[in-house]
Amino acid sequence: MASFRCRRDPCGFICLILTYFSVFYADYVVIQYVLIPAYSGSVWCTLHGSIFNIILLLLLACHSKAVFSDPGMVPLPETAIDFSDLRSQSNRMNDRGCEGWTVCSRCETYRPPRAHHCRVCQRCIRRMDHHCPWINNCVGELNQKYFIQFLFYTGMASLYSMALVVSAWVWRIRSEREGDGEKEGDESPSKHLIVAHYIILLVESILFGVFVLVIFYDQLVSIITDETPIEQMKNRLMKDRPSSGQLTHTTHTRKPKIALLREVFGRGSVLCWLFPLHSSPPSAGGISYSAVPDYDV
Repeated sequence: MASFRCRRDPCGFICLILTYFSVFYADYVVIQYVLIPAYSGSVWCTLHGSIFNIILLLLLACHSKAVFSDPGMVPLPETAIDFSDLRSQSNRMNDRGCEGWTVCSRCETYRPPRAHHCRVCQRCIRRMDHHCPWINNCVGELNQKYFIQFLFYTGMASLYSMALVVSAWVWRIRSEREGDGEKEGDESPSKHLIVAHYIILLVESILFGVFVLVIFYDQLVSIITDETPIEQMKNRLMKDRPSSGQLTHTTHTRKPKIALLREVFGRGSVLCWLFPLHSSPPSAGGISYSAVPDYDV
């Protein structure tokens, strides 16, 4: 039941509704006002319609997986933990090899390395990237793959819809020049309606296309550099502050780029990375945490 806390964000609900409305509106305009008028009776109408709808289905499938998947919430302890002696406990952690574990005062639990608290979800998330209102969920260790796939197919759908709208617009201009526009003279209101749908879909595709392209690039950079945005911000703050004995720079062993990508997308074939399939992390270098580290509490 705790995993549904992140669903109570009003901004997240609005973004979810806007996402599904934009997808279904794009599909409606492409089929009704782009493909049927321009490619009616041609095999291209069926071909473009099938490809576009397959992209949208994959988009919605990846989005649903990102929304309803556990991002990697740190499990809460079954019983209350006494944090009255944090200094001795931290020393005990280092002695037993549990270095990197921290205490979350909000969740009142121990959290593994690279886990951070989300104020919206009200839970600690393993390798938290950020809280995304467009999926009404956190992007973390267990659902980052689906989020990146959602961005990828959103970008593909935006580019594809822009190409179809431009081609249909060119077809209408040519048909009007060749004299077919006289047949549509009595349908001038519908002509203006079609142009309005074209403009709205173009604006929507450009806005969403640029938006997801920037986020997609940031996600790949964070994976390849093995640093989440939160860790990047902390490291910048540490560099800007004057050096002292108590401040330590957050570092970890760098791995090969392909190994970092496989940690997110799985060990299967690269083609499987395009589908929202469940994949276990690599056995070597994979991350798995228990609820509480191995020391006395």
